[in-house]
Amino acid sequence: MNRNSIDVADRIIFEDNHLLVVNKLAGELVQGDKTEDVTLADLCKEYLKKKYDKLGNVYLGIPHRLDRPVSGLVIYTKTSKALSRMSEIFRSKRIEKRYWAIVEKRPTEPIGKLQHSLLKTEKQNKSYVVPDDRKGAKMAVLHYEQILSSDKYFLIEVKLDTGRHHQIRVQLSHMGCIIKGDLKYGAKRSNADASIHLHGRSSSLLHPVTKEELSLVAPCPSDSLWQYFEQNV
Repeated sequence: MNRNSIDVADRIIFEDNHLLVVNKLAGELVQGDKTEDVTLADLCKEYLKKKYDKLGNVYLGIPHRLDRPVSGLVIYTKTSKALSRMSEIFRSKRIEKRYWAIVEKRPTEPIGKLQHSLLKTEKQNKSYVVPDDRKGAKMAVLHYEQILSSDKYFLIEVKLDTGRHHQIRVQLSHMGCIIKGDLKYGAKRSNADASIHLHGRSSSLLHPVTKEELSLVAPCPSDSLWQYFEQNV
């Protein structure tokens, strides 16, 4: 395992018999891909196996994901029943997800709605804003608000109406607000750790099994810029 295997327990935001909610580090994979790198799911399974002294394989359902360079809140499920119900919650948009993005330019309007047609290219693993009538394009809608600024950067909170590929990254870039470190969508410089300054900050939903109200918040990464914004909001 990697260095993160020892600290997954310290990054758990919520856990019960049905859900395991973890604060993902930038650079971690939510689930396996062609790189075959160790994933956050692998680390969570190892944690569950040790905590509950389980023999054999550990079940972990994955109802959603975050891009590898993005940090923040990830919801896993500990049972297949919870997985099917959480998947339906995501499909039916009965969850409110908010993201924080640190961008290089102040938005023209401090509060707004972005609506674009996006087209994903598999070869580049990138999405583009295209005309609405473009074949294969999907409508993407988000709401944003600038909530703080520093001497060089601006903190934007984003609420998604849709969940398209790289949606926040491409839509903010299209309006001239490139996310810090996001070379793929126009940043001039990468971050030293290959992260981008986009963080899955919070989710609000009814628990898929118990129906209790959950308000989940993921602390920001430990770098000084994130900490400045988190401490001053």
